[in-house]
Amino acid sequence: MIDFVPDPDLYPFASRWFDSSAGRVHYIDEGSGPPIVFCHGSPTWSFLYRHIVKGLRDRYRCIAVDHLGFGLSERPAGFGYTVSEHTAVMGELIDHLRLDGFVLMGQDWGGPIGLGAATARADRVRGIVLGNTAFWPIDPLANRAFSAIMSSRPMQRRILEQNFLVEKFLLGRTGPALTAAEADHYRMAQPTKEARHGLAVMPGEIRAARPLLEELAQEVPALLGDKPTLAVWGMRDMVFRPKACIPRIRSSFTELSVVELRQARHFVQEDAPDRIVDAITEQFP
Repeated sequence: MIDFVPDPDLYPFASRWFDSSAGRVHYIDEGSGPPIVFCHGSPTWSFLYRHIVKGLRDRYRCIAVDHLGFGLSERPAGFGYTVSEHTAVMGELIDHLRLDGFVLMGQDWGGPIGLGAATARADRVRGIVLGNTAFWPIDPLANRAFSAIMSSRPMQRRILEQNFLVEKFLLGRTGPALTAAEADHYRMAQPTKEARHGLAVMPGEIRAARPLLEELAQEVPALLGDKPTLAVWGMRDMVFRPKACIPRIRSSFTELSVVELRQARHFVQEDAPDRIVDAITEQFP
């Protein structure tokens, strides 16, 4: 486990734990009312949703998970940290909490992880919130080149030894505006080389998870396409570009609202949390 205790002023939530079949999962479960499950991507953890949870927990039951290998969750030996494995653990947590009528929000890899768990439980899903993600094969050359480069031996070493994904892509100049204390919360959730193996796997999943993404591209519209859906999109994101992604989402859901976050980049939960809180409250009263 990670020997890090978040600052209660920044992360004012009680830690909870779930012993999944693969390892011990950390999550928070705040407030009461209709349940909303929040799934993060890489290289973040549930800290990413802190503003949104604080803004919604007076009206909703807010559950935010740390995937194994991320945040305060365990780094279990023998776990592969693939999207399919994270999806299975996410489903176990949903079943453990006996959630029914829940809304699922996913961003980055949290989209396919959460949607994969949701398609298997479609009758229990109330609605979907998507923020800068994809649930179909990621084919643009830039994304695939990123996957290949980050999976190379020199870059894998930099991810493991220098925390490259956190320092460059989350805390770098194109990342969200964070205080020094907030930035440290992202660093301290991946404090050592041994703790970063989950991070190192994710870039390769852009290519390796293609069979799972092909399956989701069919199952999401078929099983969840009639659910009320909200897309909150950072319009300055260079990873999931709005012109390519939003039309694909429009074609997948029949009851869709799109909120364009004009100044937001990839990490929309940091760039526009108040807008997201308002949009969720309006979409799922």
